[in-house]
Amino acid sequence: MLNWRKAKKGVPTMGQITREELPEELTWDLTSVFESDDAYQKAFDQLIAELPNLADYQGHLADSAESLLAGLEEDLRIERAFEKLFVYAHQKFDQDTANSKYAGMNAQVQDLLAQVSSATAFFQPEVLAMDETKLSAYLQQPELKPYQHFFDVLLSEKEHTLPADQEALLAGASTVMSSAEQTFSVLDNADIDFGDVMDENGEIKELTNGLYAIMLRSKNPAQRKEAFQALYNAYMALQNTFASTLSATVKKHNFLAKVRYYQSAQEAAVTSNQIPVTVYQTLASKVNDHLNLLHRYVALRKQVLGQKELHNYDLYVSLVDDVDFPVTYEKAQEIALAALAPLGEDYLAVVRKAFAERWIDVVENKGKRSGAYSGGAYDTNPYILLNWQDTLDNVYTLVHEMGHTVHSYMTRHNQPYYYGDYPIFLAEIASTTNESLLTDYLLKKTDDDKVKAYVLNQYLDGFKGTVFRQTQFAEFEAWIHEQDAAGQPLTADTMSDYYGALNQKFYGPDVAADPEIAYEWTRIPHFYYNFYVYQYATGEAAATSLAQGVLENNQAESYKEYLKAGSSANPLDVMRKAGVNMEKGDYLDAAFAVFAERLQQLETLLKK
Repeated sequence: MLNWRKAKKGVPTMGQITREELPEELTWDLTSVFESDDAYQKAFDQLIAELPNLADYQGHLADSAESLLAGLEEDLRIERAFEKLFVYAHQKFDQDTANSKYAGMNAQVQDLLAQVSSATAFFQPEVLAMDETKLSAYLQQPELKPYQHFFDVLLSEKEHTLPADQEALLAGASTVMSSAEQTFSVLDNADIDFGDVMDENGEIKELTNGLYAIMLRSKNPAQRKEAFQALYNAYMALQNTFASTLSATVKKHNFLAKVRYYQSAQEAAVTSNQIPVTVYQTLASKVNDHLNLLHRYVALRKQVLGQKELHNYDLYVSLVDDVDFPVTYEKAQEIALAALAPLGEDYLAVVRKAFAERWIDVVENKGKRSGAYSGGAYDTNPYILLNWQDTLDNVYTLVHEMGHTVHSYMTRHNQPYYYGDYPIFLAEIASTTNESLLTDYLLKKTDDDKVKAYVLNQYLDGFKGTVFRQTQFAEFEAWIHEQDAAGQPLTADTMSDYYGALNQKFYGPDVAADPEIAYEWTRIPHFYYNFYVYQYATGEAAATSLAQGVLENNQAESYKEYLKAGSSANPLDVMRKAGVNMEKGDYLDAAFAVFAERLQQLETLLKK
């Protein structure tokens, strides 16, 4: 049985201490990427010096199979070297976005990205201009045969690829076109000030994203309201600035889609990842068909909390009062290893490496990027950024990001560099399968009804946040792109009006129309990622099927084949081999059936 007692030891509440004050064991070790900043700079300068060499291959790819192979290998070598530089600079910046040295390093590597993109921009259009019979003959040569799928994917973009000089022009402008995202990131992570709030102990503290998440789970409604209003007042004060950065990003997406002859930015983003638009549309349709389940859960929340009026800041507090379940980071590691055990010892070996070799940056510090992610490149460790708090939600975050990390590790150790990454569509499936396994583990390891209710509550909240909420974001994202494409201005007022109404549609009549929630769009970084969020929802649903296969049908080995596949095949084909057909809505119906079953279980337990 799990030990549910309050832990005595854990990760300290770091709050706004400086990076230098953190214990080393709670920080990631980037010396395995470059031993020092000087080593990074040396490699950076070397790559700058080598970039002109790519020009030797331009105009000669079609000369022979040997010329094509040589040009391809040099292109890949340059990109591979750049990715390692990017990881080091980007993660140094993320660990303290207020550090001017690393802010400069991050800007430097962003500029290098534009240079690398410009230098390599000739490759794809030149290949696409080749005689197809000649190219097919080249690909029959033994040295080029392994690249067949690589070229198949490249050729699928033929009608959307511009002449080489135009591709180079767009690549060279990438830094300028990404300035809005950079401005948002700095403003959101370093410059915005949420002011001070009073915590549950009566102490005045500076509000941070980490503290905000804790306060929204407070049993004191006044605490939740204070945090909610303080945070949103800061965003509302800058609403026009955030409208400007988001509008500029949407315009960039629409511009690039138009010049590449796509019907929409949505089509450009989705189909360029080998996913038909129908997958996106099926998700939106199925979620809207099942909004009654979310409304039912919201109604249960209102009833249990005993509030005359339920607010948006009441949607995160636990419905179970009598279970004390703080989880230290040390305990979270034990739980993660136990929950993921059905995936096999080879899977757990990678998890242990992540813990032992400091792949994880654990706690919050002043200036650190908010949220969590798994990053890295082919030649680095697959690092994890966390902002740890001692909550079960953070255990879910840990296993979620560990899913990405093990996926990356297994892909990179089973595929060559050119297939050593995976489409973003597949990424969220690995992470949410881990969450499903964690839920199953927690429910099986206790007979205590209160503990079960607590875990069910966490599961339902997670599903709400991943499937319903991310689909809400996806609908908003589609709408802002459609509005801009139709020539409608994206102002703070127009976006807030639409978002407020959308939020009300999703959560239903039992949630008050708090004016602040209409401005939630100002603080969502994923709106700058170009139709990314829908994959959280599809990933959650697919993960439900995969997790059941692992737990009930001993399908861990076929699941790990998916983790090892990388980009060596079409993503939908990869999933079909793993047992999930994502072109049909069945997997979504199955996910909602699990949600409904567990909602019923919670309703029953809370009535006892």
